[in-house]
Amino acid sequence: MKRRNVMTGAALGAAALATPALAQGRMEWRMVTSWPMNLPGPGTAATKLAERISALSSGRLTIRLFAAGQIVPALGVFDAVSQGTAELYHSVPAYWLSKLRGIGFFGSFPFGLTAQEQSAWINHGGGQALYDEAYARFGLKPFLCGNSGPQWMGWFRREIRSVDDFRGLRFRTAGLGGEMYRRAGATVVTLPGGEIFQALQSGTIDAAEFIGPWSDSPLGFHQVAKNYYWPGVQEPSSAEECGVNKAAYDRLSDDLKLAIKVACQSLHDEVVTEYDHRHAVTLRQLVAQHGVQVREAPRDLLIALGHAAGEVVKELRDDQDALTKKIAEAYIAFRNLSAEYMVYSYAGQFNSRALPIRWS
Repeated sequence: MKRRNVMTGAALGAAALATPALAQGRMEWRMVTSWPMNLPGPGTAATKLAERISALSSGRLTIRLFAAGQIVPALGVFDAVSQGTAELYHSVPAYWLSKLRGIGFFGSFPFGLTAQEQSAWINHGGGQALYDEAYARFGLKPFLCGNSGPQWMGWFRREIRSVDDFRGLRFRTAGLGGEMYRRAGATVVTLPGGEIFQALQSGTIDAAEFIGPWSDSPLGFHQVAKNYYWPGVQEPSSAEECGVNKAAYDRLSDDLKLAIKVACQSLHDEVVTEYDHRHAVTLRQLVAQHGVQVREAPRDLLIALGHAAGEVVKELRDDQDALTKKIAEAYIAFRNLSAEYMVYSYAGQFNSRALPIRWS
């Protein structure tokens, strides 16, 4: 996919801001997103979500999708839906820490839960009730609707051999992972996906993380930064979310509420597994066709980042906002419980596959 095609979005007139259409019991809602139109990964997932809600409601609730910048800027979708300018959005929780720091736990946390663990916490460990409580402050009803899985540390214009090389870098990142990187010495810059390439190309930033190979490739980062570092400890997973204006949601009939819930839940597994597959395919292409250098982050940098993440955890557990403290305690308790088991289950399986055995 050409980078210019990903970035294209038609300008819209006043009709885009019109009230939702109502005809014979049918409604049209607007979905605003934080992504360029058809961006592989979150952009295509947003399209699928809009189509799925429309299909599951048998056309009674149709969703008209708008890319970043068509109605509101990429980072303006939370406020737009909260205020009723649009009825729902597709984005990531990492962008809303200025609203409530505890929101970061619903998206990702440095050295935290994987996509599967995150889904387990939300669905079975009490996470959804806390998610609802946090977003209700802003007149929103939230749903997880996907996850990119483990992200990459990102694209670096020059090689990083130690934690000293990392200190002072102007680094595009976001969320609680960004706070971790800041404490480890980076100058953190938060930019929407569509603005990262130009900043890397011009030297305004020295490095950037976004998602992973599949979503990063069409944005062209590899053209200006050949060093691609792993692991992305800032986001062991990164949840995608659908935020719905709560007043509009509460007015829906129960079957239409269920259509939104089922659309989000059914898309989650599809999105996670598509990322896993397409990241693997795209990484091979980046290395073979574009000369990308896959590099492991220096051990001393990872240790420094782990200590910084620990400082962030402590602050959130002592936060002045009681709800942030409650979310932090619940998240950490679930992480500890899951970690006890995962070392035997999934970690055990991955470690056994790394043994020197013959496999045709």
